[in-house]
Amino acid sequence: MTNARITVTAALPYANGPLHIGHIAGAYLPADIFVRYQRQQKRDIIFMSGSDEHGAAIMLRAKKEGISPREIIDKYHEQNKETFERFGISFDMYHRTSEPIHHQTSQEFFTTLYEKGEFTEQESEQYYDEEYQQFLADRYITGTCPVCGHPEAYGDQCENCGSSLSPTDLINPKSTLSGKTPVLKPTKHWYLPLDKYQPWLEEWLLKGKQGKWKPNVYGQCSSWLKAGLQPRAMTRDLDWGVDVPLPNTEGKKLYVWLDAPIGYISATKQWAQDNEKDWELYWKQQADEADNARLIHFIGKDNIVFHCIIFPAILHTHGEYILPENVPANEFLNLEGRKLSTSRNWAVWLHEYLDELPDKQDELRYTLCSIMPENKDSEFTWKDYQAKNNNELVAILGNFVNRTLVLTQKYFNGVVPPCHELQSIDEEVLHKLEDIPQKLATAIESFNFREAQNYMMELARTGNKYLADTEPWKAIKEDEKRVATILNISLQITASLSVVCQPFLPFTAQRLQQMLNFQSVNWNEAGKNNLLATEHTLEKPALLFQKVEDEWVEQQVAKLHQDDELTIDDLEPIAKFAPMKEEITYDDFVKLDMRVATILTAEKVKKSKKLLKMTLDTGLDQRTVLSGIAQHYEPEAIIGKQVCVLVNLAPRKMMGIESQGMILMAEDTDGKLLFIQPEGKIDDGSGIS
Repeated sequence: MTNARITVTAALPYANGPLHIGHIAGAYLPADIFVRYQRQQKRDIIFMSGSDEHGAAIMLRAKKEGISPREIIDKYHEQNKETFERFGISFDMYHRTSEPIHHQTSQEFFTTLYEKGEFTEQESEQYYDEEYQQFLADRYITGTCPVCGHPEAYGDQCENCGSSLSPTDLINPKSTLSGKTPVLKPTKHWYLPLDKYQPWLEEWLLKGKQGKWKPNVYGQCSSWLKAGLQPRAMTRDLDWGVDVPLPNTEGKKLYVWLDAPIGYISATKQWAQDNEKDWELYWKQQADEADNARLIHFIGKDNIVFHCIIFPAILHTHGEYILPENVPANEFLNLEGRKLSTSRNWAVWLHEYLDELPDKQDELRYTLCSIMPENKDSEFTWKDYQAKNNNELVAILGNFVNRTLVLTQKYFNGVVPPCHELQSIDEEVLHKLEDIPQKLATAIESFNFREAQNYMMELARTGNKYLADTEPWKAIKEDEKRVATILNISLQITASLSVVCQPFLPFTAQRLQQMLNFQSVNWNEAGKNNLLATEHTLEKPALLFQKVEDEWVEQQVAKLHQDDELTIDDLEPIAKFAPMKEEITYDDFVKLDMRVATILTAEKVKKSKKLLKMTLDTGLDQRTVLSGIAQHYEPEAIIGKQVCVLVNLAPRKMMGIESQGMILMAEDTDGKLLFIQPEGKIDDGSGIS
C-alpha cells in the first residue's frame, strides 16, 4: 500500500425520500469504515457523495405530492445530510447535483464528448403519455421484465434481476403518471455508442479486473459484456435536470446516469474551492502514472453497470480522467423475512431510529457490519440486533473494558500500574495484541468488513479470556505485582481497542478514549504494549453499552406492521434460493472431475472458526482437503462418511495448509451446510456424472 491519494465515492442517494438501513449497509457504512481506517493510516483520502437531485424519480415524487421538484430535493437533501452526520458517516463533502457547479461540470463533459464526435444523433419512437402530454423517461414506465417476469420492472432496469432494459423491452408497459398504456411517438436524442467501446471494456475490465474485483461485481459485468453492449441515450425529454448544452434543444435534459456520477467530480470541485485544494489531483491523470489517485466507488448491486461500464466508458472517452481501481458493490439487505419496500413502509428508517435512540449509532453500525451483504443478500432482524448488542457489545467488548477499568480504579486508584515479570500467558496475549490489528488492516484493505470487525471483537474476546484465566480479583490477595502486570496488559489491549474500533464504532471509540484519558488517531499505534504509560491517570469508568430488552424488540417488530393496509402478502418474499448462475456448455461441465471419497481423519484448524482439515481416500490417492464446515459438523462425527469431492481443482493454501480439492455441499435456506452423499456404500474413486 502506497501513500498515494485516494478518492472514495459513495452512491448519490436520490433526494426523493429518507434513508433506510438497506442504503446504509449497501454503500455508506462500508465506505465510511474504509475511509476512517485510511485516515488513521494518515493517507491523503477524500470521501465524496451528495444528493442526486435530477431524473424521473424526483419528478414522480413531486407530481404525486403536488409540489415542485425543488421543494422535494430541498426537503430530503437536508434530512439525509443531517441523518448521515448523526450516524457518523464522515463525508468530506456531501454535495448537490442541483448546484450550478455541477450543471457546469456535467455540461462540460457532454460538450467534450460531443465535440470529439462520440455521440450519435438518432430519432426514435419513445413512449408518450397522451393524458399528461409528456414523453416518458425510463422511470415513468413500468411493466413486466422480459428476462425474469418481474411485474414491476422500470424502463431502464429490472431491480429484481438487475437486467438493463429499454422501455420498449417491457411487456405490457404502463405510464406511472396516468396508469394507462403509453403510445409511441418520434423524438430525437444523443446516444453513447457503448458497443464501440466494448473491445476496450473487455480488455480493461474482463482481463484487467479478473480476480481483483469481487466475484458478484465481476460476474455481473462479465454477463453484460458477453451479452453485447448497445448504444444508450444520454439525453431525455424532461422538464427537470441539466440542460443539454446544444442549440434548439429545449425540453432536453442530460440522462441522469450521465450527470449523477459526474456529481462525484463536482462535489470534489466544491470541496477543493472551500479548502484551497487542487481537485484535479484526485480525478485527473497525472504526468507520472504512479502519481494518479486511486478511485474507489462504494455502491449497491443495482448500480454496478453504471459504475463499472457506463461511467468508466465516459471517463475513458473524455481522456483526461482516472478510472476506478475497484467497485466493491454489496448485494441487498432484507428485513424480517421480506424484501425492503419503501413504498409499503417495510423498512427501518434511519432518521426514525436516531430520533428514538440518538446515542445508539454504534449498536446499529455494529449489527449492520456483522450482516453486511458483501457477496450475497443478507437479512436484518430486530432479534439479531438484540443478540449482537447483548451477547457481543455488552457481554464481550463492554464487559472487558468495564472490568479492566473498574479493577484498575479499585486496586490502583485509576492509575496505570507497572508491568512486571511476564509469564507465558502474558506473552501469548501480547503476541495476539500485536497480530490482530495487522489481520484487521488486511481485511479492510480487501473490503472484507465483516471479517475485519470480527478481528476487532476477537481482540476484546482475547482480553476477556485473559482476565478470566488470570483472575486478578483472586490474585490481589497474595501478589499485587502480578495483578499490576495483568491490568497493565489489559489496559494496553483496551487502548488498542480504542484505536481499532474507530472505523466501526466511532462514537464508542471516542467515549473509550475519554475514559482512558488517551487520544490516538494513528493506526500504527494499535497492537503496541506501551500505549498507556505507567503512572498514567485514567478517568472514571462508565458502561459503554446497555442491554436491549425483549419488550423493546417486540415494539420495533410491531412498528413494521403498523400500516393497517399492509399485509404480508403485499410484500415480496425473499427468494428461497440464489438465482441460477451463468449458463455453461457441456464442454465446461466435463472438465470437472468429481469422485466419491471417504473421510479418514478430521480435525479443526487452529486459529480458524470455520475450517476443518480432513484426509480423504479418493480411490486415486489419500489427500488433504480443507472445508469451511467446522460450525456445522464436529470432526469426530464425520469420520468414515462418504462424500462427493471435486478432485481436479487446483490446490489452494489456506491458513498455511494446502487443500487439494473441494467437498460438494448443499446449503439450505437457513444457511446450514449438508453433505451430498451417495445413497449406499460405493467404491471410493467412483465418478460422478
